[in-house]
Amino acid sequence: MNIGIIGFGGVSKALIKLLGDKSEYLYNLGIYIRVKYIIKSNGGIYNNLGINLEEIISNDFNLNIESLQFKEDININTIVKNNDIDMLVELTNTNIETGEPGLTHIKLALENSINVVTGNKGPILLQYNNLKKLADKNNAKLGIGCTTGGALPSINVGTFDIAGSDVLSIEGILNGTSNYILTEMYENEVDYDEALNKAISLGIAEANYNLDVEGYDTASKILILANVIMNSSLTIDDIKIQGINLLYKSLIINEKKNGNKIKLIGRIYKEGEQIKAYVKPEVIDKSHPLYFVDGKNKGVLYSTDTLGDISVIGGASGTINAAAAILRDIINIFCKEK
Repeated sequence: MNIGIIGFGGVSKALIKLLGDKSEYLYNLGIYIRVKYIIKSNGGIYNNLGINLEEIISNDFNLNIESLQFKEDININTIVKNNDIDMLVELTNTNIETGEPGLTHIKLALENSINVVTGNKGPILLQYNNLKKLADKNNAKLGIGCTTGGALPSINVGTFDIAGSDVLSIEGILNGTSNYILTEMYENEVDYDEALNKAISLGIAEANYNLDVEGYDTASKILILANVIMNSSLTIDDIKIQGINLLYKSLIINEKKNGNKIKLIGRIYKEGEQIKAYVKPEVIDKSHPLYFVDGKNKGVLYSTDTLGDISVIGGASGTINAAAAILRDIINIFCKEK
C-alpha cells in the first residue's frame, strides 16, 4: 500500500514511528505500507521507492537533511499529478471555521479516487455529507475514526457494531482535557483554575484550551457523530453549547456529597422527526454508564431500539493514541478492499 502523509505535527510523527513498531503485525496481515510522501506547509519529501522512515526518526524528525531531498514545491498537487498512492493520510491542523487546508486536500484526493484517512475534524465537521458523496462517486474510502475521540472507536461502533438498529440517542464524554479538569476538581476538591493549570503543566491541555473547556471540541465531535450515524445535517450553530469554565468548586463538592459527578456531556437525540443536540455540564449518578469515565478517558453511550444501550469507554488521549486510531482506519480500509 502506497501512502502520502500531509501535515507533520505530533500525530504524524507518532504514526511514522508506529509504522515501524507495528511492521511485523502489519506483515502478518499481509500489509506492506510504503510512505512515498511526507508534506509540510512549506514543502515536503518524495521517494517513489518509499521514504526511509528510520532515517527520519534517527534524525529527530528533521526533514531538511540532504539525503531526503526536501523540496518547497512538493505539495498536494504533486500527489494528484503523480497519481501514485493508494491513500492520503491528512493530518493538518484543525480549522473548524473553514476546514482548510485539510478540506481542499481531502477533496482533491477523493476526486482522484485516492482513499483518505484523517484525524482532522474541520473538514468532516463542515462537509462530511458532501465528502462522503464524493468518495462514493469516485469509488474511494473515507476513514474518519480519529475525529470523534482519538483512540475511542465511537465511529466504528456506531457504524458497524450496531448496524440494523435505529439509534435513538448518542451521548458522550468526548474531551479528555475537560474530563481531566472535572476529575481533578472532584477528587482533590480544587477550584477550576488550579485544575486547569495542572492540566497545562502536564501537557494534557492544548495550547488553545478554550475550545476544550468552552465545549466546542465536544460539540464538533457530537456533530460528526450526528451526521455520520444518525444521518442528520446539523451544523455547529444548531447545537446549544455550554462549557465547564464557569463551574465552581462548591457545586462539584456538593454533588460529590450526594454521590454524583458533574461531567461535560454532548448529546444527540430524536424529538419527533427532528434531531437535536447540546453540550453542557450534567449531573450524573452511579447508575449512569459514563459515571466512572474519569481522568483523560472518554466514553460514548448509544441508545438503540433493538440492541438496547451500548457504551464504549476508554480511548486514551495523546499523540500515539491518535496515531493508533489513524492506523486502525488504514488497516480497516485495506481489509475492505482485499
